[in-house]
Amino acid sequence: MTFNVGLLGHGTVGAAFHELFESRAEAIEASTGMRPEISGVLTRSRGDFEDLLERSDLIVEVMGGLEPAREYMLRAMQAGKHVVTANKQVLSHHGEELYAAARESGVQLRFEAAVGGVVPVIRVIHETLAAAHIERVHGIVNGTTNFILTEMARTGASYEEALADAQRLGYAEADPSEDVNGKDAAAKMAILARLAFGAPVHIEDVPAEGIEQLTSDDIAYAKEFGLSLKLIGTAERVDGGISVRVFPAFLYGDHPLASVNGSFNAVTIESASITEITLSGPGAGGPQTASAVLGDVISAMIPPPTLMAPAVEHRIVKDVESAFYLHLEVADRPGVLAQIAEVLGLQGVSVKSVIQHGLGEEARLVMVMHPVLESSFRAAVDLIARLDFMREPPRVIRVIEETF
Repeated sequence: MTFNVGLLGHGTVGAAFHELFESRAEAIEASTGMRPEISGVLTRSRGDFEDLLERSDLIVEVMGGLEPAREYMLRAMQAGKHVVTANKQVLSHHGEELYAAARESGVQLRFEAAVGGVVPVIRVIHETLAAAHIERVHGIVNGTTNFILTEMARTGASYEEALADAQRLGYAEADPSEDVNGKDAAAKMAILARLAFGAPVHIEDVPAEGIEQLTSDDIAYAKEFGLSLKLIGTAERVDGGISVRVFPAFLYGDHPLASVNGSFNAVTIESASITEITLSGPGAGGPQTASAVLGDVISAMIPPPTLMAPAVEHRIVKDVESAFYLHLEVADRPGVLAQIAEVLGLQGVSVKSVIQHGLGEEARLVMVMHPVLESSFRAAVDLIARLDFMREPPRVIRVIEETF
């Protein structure tokens, strides 16, 4: 028996998938009892979608972008075809529409490759931990930014120098904006939040801070506190609602994400019934993404289908507690530290540790705060920025204090 797969897109991922698919066809037949074949390939310059759809049992979408990818996936599912995609943008913008189409048609929509590359976080949350009441999912979900931050810490390079290295080695695109501004990670966290909590989270609900403003000084001073710097995506239950966000954060050395370096991704899942588990592996690249896509194809060949349950509305929580790193460039005059401490204290912000470097007009104060509501801390920082001894705007980075 033949199982026909239509392929939408033949770029880096599409070509890698096609090659892997052909090389593993015999093994897949031995495992499933069906012989997989590519029924055709559609790109922007060749192929006909209607013809491909007619000859396929399943559609693999790796063309990227919002349209026509969304339209093709919807039409495929409405025609009773399973769909496998690596398209995080479509899922984070139009996920509910796609999940509903899969339920109505009784077909599978699988998207392991959309988050974390070869790291099987989608399958673990959706299937293995389906009975767990997940409290939080957080992790490093963008390999480009993790490589850049790793190089800044390892070599002392500036952000611009580390980015250039990432582009030269193929870890970053010529236009790295979606990676370095946090939007890529935000799309992935919207997908993970939908899976973990059953909430209709879209990318517009996920505030994202990137890494463009980080400096090698921040990383050097953080080492004095025993901290490492990562771009973290977090989705968690807070006060009866959920909070989903992306931000740079310092981690203490015994945090499970602190030692994840280079282009690797890692996701930690927390629940009372399992405590916590961390999944780690290569986060990007054609062969890695192709492997995850092929795994979804094989899963879809074996019934019964796995369908996404309808979403349940949750309140989105914006103001959450965090510890913070605060970097201040000041003129070292009498009473400076006392004034800063007074402003922080009036907003209920408690200082955990302080380091001072330099004297006179070139002094620096670097502080780590105890956890506090972000609104209170931001109010204090706004007041500090107006003090006449400040030489530059304050720099703020979150600190994750958990140890495991």
